[in-house]
Amino acid sequence: MHISGWKYLVVFCLLLGLLVPSSFGDDDTGQVNALNEVTEAAPALSLKRLEDRLDRIRRTGQIIVLTREAPRCFYTHGGVAMGFEYELAKAFAEHLGVDLEVKTLRWGDMIQALNQERGDFAAAGIVVDPFRQKLVDFSRGYLSIQPRVVIHKDDPGVRAVEDLSGRTIHVRKRSSHEQRLHELREGGLDITLALHEGVPAEELIRRVAEQEIAMTVADSDLAFLNRRYYPDIEVGIPLEEPQPMAWAVKKGEKRLLHVINTFLDTVKANGTFHRIHKTYYGNSQAFDRFDIKKFHERIRTRLPRYEKTIKRAATAYGFDWRLIAAVIYQESQFDPQARSHRGVRGLMQLTDLTAKEVGVTDRLNPEQSIMGGVKYLRKLYRRYDEAKGFDRMLITLASYNVGHRHIRNAQRIARQEGLKPYQWSSLEKTLPLLCREDYLKTNKFGYCRGREPVHYVNRILLFFDILRRQAIGETSPARLTQRLTKQPGLDSDYS
Repeated sequence: MHISGWKYLVVFCLLLGLLVPSSFGDDDTGQVNALNEVTEAAPALSLKRLEDRLDRIRRTGQIIVLTREAPRCFYTHGGVAMGFEYELAKAFAEHLGVDLEVKTLRWGDMIQALNQERGDFAAAGIVVDPFRQKLVDFSRGYLSIQPRVVIHKDDPGVRAVEDLSGRTIHVRKRSSHEQRLHELREGGLDITLALHEGVPAEELIRRVAEQEIAMTVADSDLAFLNRRYYPDIEVGIPLEEPQPMAWAVKKGEKRLLHVINTFLDTVKANGTFHRIHKTYYGNSQAFDRFDIKKFHERIRTRLPRYEKTIKRAATAYGFDWRLIAAVIYQESQFDPQARSHRGVRGLMQLTDLTAKEVGVTDRLNPEQSIMGGVKYLRKLYRRYDEAKGFDRMLITLASYNVGHRHIRNAQRIARQEGLKPYQWSSLEKTLPLLCREDYLKTNKFGYCRGREPVHYVNRILLFFDILRRQAIGETSPARLTQRLTKQPGLDSDYS
């Protein structure tokens, strides 16, 4: 048969396939096989459904995320990959059952790289706006943020948008903040824009804190979080209504986008999103400038005296030394003579009974207190082997504060309430119930001020985050392919 005859036959088969209902799935297996049989004499004309990005991800067993090296997105700490966007992307890779590869890029290269197919999706704290929607497709929003003015605490104040008149505002070039400020200027506001090429928002916030520049604009989540690291900044007025933050895919990748949206719905429903968000942003709105500044000061003046011993104890028992330092500060503020009304003493505030249990003969001896306290923390950690991931560490910290029996009681209530007893988010709800009369009737371990361990854990996470923030400058690979096996706070698994 002449080649043109084959063309007409193929067109006829295609039309026939459209008219006849198919019971096959997305891959149209029946129609493809039929067409292949018809055209086996002309292989070049054999028809298949084009492989899309989701197909390639599943075939190769790997998904590539494009992101930035920044506290919000991705960084390494003690050789372990971390960051809010990274943790969420890693959970997505596990949801698909594939490995995750991370490619870090400059902000200005992100969308271009996505459209050049150098990655499968972008997760980099991207705010959805009309201009970007023309270039890429966005998932559902997973966080709502606002652009906020950031000034030094000694600034006379900006109480309304009109107060920005006559001021110079520093922002990253080609950011959504630059676009918003242009809109305000076109609306008649007399402002000067100082545009910075490739300078991240975190660096501009630092410059405000050090009074190198007077003012910048940052997303609200980032601005509030950075008060921990730079307590001299003030988070000022919003410049527009809340906006969604979302992941991006190349235009037309509908199947991949659908899977991403399904994943985001799932992790929000099962608590995974809340856990990851709390790890990086927990209580970021709660802020006591005096308290935070005191912690920063004592990191400089007191922590160095005990740092070597803390690192030795952390290594011996498998913890992140910064977490141990955060525990010690919460217990004693790095004061080896500290004593509480309950009779606990020393850097790790050991009771006399606990000190004997771990072989400490002098609770006021810094080295004995640290080594004994971390040893005891490890013993508690082994009790909670049914808890997974960082939940196990958080429950261990609460147990160090309030005792194993009260934790067991809170877990019992969690089961009664239909909550998962080995998730910290459940115990955050049930521990405060231990002081209520209606629960005391069935509480065989007695009264407990259950809000205290919740507050205790939250403060340790705050201090740990500040200490961990100092590690962001460590060398991190431009590209990383791995599954995260270590948990924040733990350097290895000794259970």
